[in-house]
This record gives sequence, structure tokens and C-alpha cells, in this order.
Amino acid sequence: MDSTITARRRRTGRRTELPSPLPTRVLGRTGEKVSILALGGHHVGQVEDDGEAIQLVRTAIDMGITFMDNAWEYHHGRSEMLMGAALQDGYRERVFVMTKHHGRTKRTALRHLEESLRRLGTDWIDLWQFHEIIYEDDPDMIFAPGGGIEAAELAKKHGKVRYIGFTGHKDPAVFRKMLAYDYPWDTVQMPVNVLDAHFRSFQREILPILLERNIGPIAMKSWAADTCWSQA
Repeated sequence: MDSTITARRRRTGRRTELPSPLPTRVLGRTGEKVSILALGGHHVGQVEDDGEAIQLVRTAIDMGITFMDNAWEYHHGRSEMLMGAALQDGYRERVFVMTKHHGRTKRTALRHLEESLRRLGTDWIDLWQFHEIIYEDDPDMIFAPGGGIEAAELAKKHGKVRYIGFTGHKDPAVFRKMLAYDYPWDTVQMPVNVLDAHFRSFQREILPILLERNIGPIAMKSWAADTCWSQA
């Protein structure tokens, strides 16, 4: 990739947008256009052969997937390392990279951030999300003095992170508590599938709030963790 384009990308964090065979959507207030399908880092880490995993990521990008999903703990960091290797040779500039972390305190969150940046081989992460907000005290810990939200703000200030979000899949009540802090979240990742409506529904209880506040919703477990298929 042209060195001038790469340098500009590092300064602005903007991807080099190429024509995509996949439909795209604007991700909430970020204004970013991303593919409607993401490549899941957890599954990339399940591929035993490193070369095959790297080729999988690059093939996905070549076919139009621009949203890269990952997390600090996936396969003890191997998922991020594989994705980082795949994003060399100009591929980083073509994608929107999201990773997640478990830092409830500022100190832990910043440590996770530096490890993710190193593994992913990048100077910045497009979207950094608090992972698995499932316990009642998670929001209070994150917003307490010295909490993880301070790390998020510091990371944005220093240009290491562009957008902030959180994820979870247990109880919408915990999400409502997180949203009650009125932080300007960019994204929220949650279950969206045919079973969700029947118990503790994120689609019924959380999605309307996100749309009203222009927070980008990201669907996960869209196949209900294969439950529907395994019972068929």
C-alpha cells in the first residue's frame, strides 16, 4: 500500500475504503461504515495451523469483511496474535479493528490495552469494548474512581483507541445500569437472535434505548450459540 496513504491512516485512524461486495452499515454515532458481517477472532483462534488462520483472515478481508472482532483473552492471546499477523502488508488499513478487555480498574484496563496493541501489531484500536458486563457490580467498578472508564478516556486522549463500547449476554438489567451512567457510548454488543425475545430480551429492553441515543448496536450469538441447529 502507498506509504502516503498508510501515514495518513496512522494520523487520522481512517480506513482506506475500497469497494465491497458486502453491504455495509453506519455504526451508530461513529459514522464508520462497516460490513454487516464481522470476522470473529475467537473462531480464528480455533484454527490450529497459524498459516491457515492468517489466510482465513486475509481471504475474509479480500471478500469484503471489514469488521474484525477479537478479545484480549481469546485463546490466551493467540487470536489477537494471529489477527495481527494477518493484518500486516497493508491489510490493517482496510479494516475496522475491534477488541475487548476485562479491565474493570484503570490499571488492569491499560495493561490489557498495551498487550492487545502489541499482539495486533497496530498503533491504535478502532473500537475498544469492556467485555462481558454480566455482574451487577461491573458498572459501579468501571465508573468508580480509578475505574476502567478512566483508562478508556486516557486511551482516546492518546490516540490509542478511537471508540468505546461494552458487551454482555446475561441480563438486560445490568446493561440498563451501565447505560444509566449516561456515558457517551459508541457501541453496545449483545445477543440478537430468534430466541432472545423469550427471556431477558436485549432486543426488547436495550435495542430501543440504543437507537434513541444513536449508540451502534452490534449483534452477537446470532445463531443462538448454535442452539437451534444442535436441537434440530
